[in-house]
Amino acid sequence: MKAIAIIPARFASTRFPGKPLANDTGKYLIQHVYERVQQAQRVHRVIVATDDHRIAQAVQSFGGCAEMTRDDHPSGTDRIAEVAARLDDCDLVLNVQGDEPEIDPHHIDRLVDLLSSDSKVSVGTLACPFAVLKKGDPTDPHAVKVVLDARSYAIYFSRALIPYPQRHATDGALCQPAPYLLHIGVYAYRRDFLLHLATLQPTPLEQTERLEQLRWLEHGYKIAVAVVDGTAVGVDTPEDYAEFVRRHREAT
Repeated sequence: MKAIAIIPARFASTRFPGKPLANDTGKYLIQHVYERVQQAQRVHRVIVATDDHRIAQAVQSFGGCAEMTRDDHPSGTDRIAEVAARLDDCDLVLNVQGDEPEIDPHHIDRLVDLLSSDSKVSVGTLACPFAVLKKGDPTDPHAVKVVLDARSYAIYFSRALIPYPQRHATDGALCQPAPYLLHIGVYAYRRDFLLHLATLQPTPLEQTERLEQLRWLEHGYKIAVAVVDGTAVGVDTPEDYAEFVRRHREAT
């Protein structure tokens, strides 16, 4: 089964304008992401989808593949769907965020395996228990939570604390049988299903939580979730980037 990873990348960013082109490590941030995705064994090709010629030129400068898209897409999913519509040589499309320079290639392979092993799964994503994270805080609204059913399909995603605990431990810690799961924003889709998702109209839950995946649930589609044992730290702000640069320099 042929899988192609598409990385949506915009120049505009509320908290970090020009983020994909940050290069304090000697490489563009988008290059770090690109090269990590290339390490996945189940990915046949990597493409950056962008509406900015500066990003496209940067990708081409390190030998990467960039595809230009319209500049009016409301979401990254719509952007990669435009590129996927031009492809006729893939079965699966992966959506990897352009601000994940430390993403684990094995997790990308896990997503490909998730769809390859079950023909009933049309879209899959990842989650990680908060309990294994050093700085994970399930009460943080920027950390999106997901609740699963017994077959590991998503019941709901929320910025709120879900499931909500009715009691606490004596030390004030959250206490309940169900683990808190952090949603990791990487997706795998069957190509035709991705093109269909891009035609769906926004829904009230999506607009309330500002979470696109709720649109799919609200339209009645199932999202399979693979639980992994960790997650990379994304780069949302200049401060996040400075921390990434520090870790990169220590590692090299």
